[in-house]
Amino acid sequence: MNKAQHFFSNAEKERIKEATRAAESKTIGEIAVMIVDASTRYREAEVLGAITLGNIVAFLVTIFFLHESLWWYIPLTLVFFIPSWFLFKKAPSLTLHFTGTKRRLLTVRDGAIRAFYEKGLHRTRRKTGVLFFISLLERKVWVLADKGIHEKISQVKLNAFARTISTGIRNGDAAGALVTVIHEAGELLRRHFPIEDGDTNELPDAIIFDDEEK
Repeated sequence: MNKAQHFFSNAEKERIKEATRAAESKTIGEIAVMIVDASTRYREAEVLGAITLGNIVAFLVTIFFLHESLWWYIPLTLVFFIPSWFLFKKAPSLTLHFTGTKRRLLTVRDGAIRAFYEKGLHRTRRKTGVLFFISLLERKVWVLADKGIHEKISQVKLNAFARTISTGIRNGDAAGALVTVIHEAGELLRRHFPIEDGDTNELPDAIIFDDEEK
């Protein structure tokens, strides 16, 4: 099951959509919200975790059932590697124990950049797209803005938006935090990029999910 699709209730999705629409009604800026299960598959962590778990299980079996025989321990590590790897593959949250905080942060950032281009946020006429990117596995948020936005709004402020959303997720009110931040971002965009005659909605107001084009 795609966790991202079900992270927000239908009512929350509609609430976020309406907040986005209201924010964009005052500015030429374009706001998009995207939520994904994970920013990447941590294959190296799957292997490292499988090796570690396989060795532990092989060690315990050898100690308690096979008289501490090294001749059994070595082949058993190979035997237990396969089911251990399958476990880590099916339970991605386990891989977080074998990845560093910096690695996860950079991966979410790279995921946001990739999504920014894949979903066409870089194609806005005035380069005023803003992406709120939520990655559930890593429990991290990245806010990314196009060139036009960075001329007026610093990444420091965008990072503050991300922290607000992260806090909301931890407190069980992700939708409320996201709506609040969308409103604040809309006011900033209105101040620096007010609405103009002929402005059109260039990005979807509804939440974007990673599997929509698969």
